[in-house]
Amino acid sequence: MKSNTVVTPVVFVHGAFCGGWAFDAFREPFEAAGFETHAPNLPHHERGADLEQLAQAGLKDYSKSIVHYLHGLRAPPVLVGHSLGGLVSQMAAMHTPVAGLVLLAPSAPWGVMPTTLEEHGSQFGLSLLGDYWRRPIPPDYRVARNTTLDRLEREDARRAFARFVPESGRAIREAVQWWSDHSMSAQAPVYRIAAPVLGLVGGRDRVNPSSTVRRVISRFPGNQAHFHEFPNMSHWLVGEPEAPDVAALTLQWLEARGIGPKPVKAKRRQLSLFGFGDGAGA
Repeated sequence: MKSNTVVTPVVFVHGAFCGGWAFDAFREPFEAAGFETHAPNLPHHERGADLEQLAQAGLKDYSKSIVHYLHGLRAPPVLVGHSLGGLVSQMAAMHTPVAGLVLLAPSAPWGVMPTTLEEHGSQFGLSLLGDYWRRPIPPDYRVARNTTLDRLEREDARRAFARFVPESGRAIREAVQWWSDHSMSAQAPVYRIAAPVLGLVGGRDRVNPSSTVRRVISRFPGNQAHFHEFPNMSHWLVGEPEAPDVAALTLQWLEARGIGPKPVKAKRRQLSLFGFGDGAGA
């Protein structure tokens, strides 16, 4: 390989209460395909992190950390974000070029209204926690088991949950109750995102349901964005039994757009606005 070329990186951005470990198995097909993969932790998401600093962190802090990480790479990456990480990835893609943007059950950006009663119920439930945005929120096994890890075997769910960490209440409020955030931290206007976009969701997802994710993806113009639903999957797209199918479809989508692991010129910034296949409304 020539010294002035690098392999296309794929950067995975985890969701709330998690860490880069969430992609340990999911990233394997990408590495097998020849991609260079990265799965950084969002700020203060490692075990033993400073919870006071976590409580002060918001979505913009998360996004800035990812942008800073991407600037350390030698080529524009494919950015893959799950859940809250899908929102952070949209925000990061506004500020640095990416070769592609893959949103796995992404949280909706500012201004995208919920589409289900369950989403509205989650917003109301947060209100019962008082000023939760001023402190870190500890992970709750019952909630995780019912909404995120619901399709895993009990022991697998317990092993995954054992790795969960506290989450910033401020970041949760900015994402889930965005209408109460006057700073509009969760903004991700599509005109500032140039990369092709793929949105994937589980048909049984109650956290970020298919109808809402479709609304997120349909904001993008023309054939820039594409949408696919896995009918039998829930929210944990990166670890449910069908996770290899999610990775395989993503790799096929990247290949169809000429985004592969082949060596590319370092710091190449030319991005395509065009794609192939069905549009977001398909």
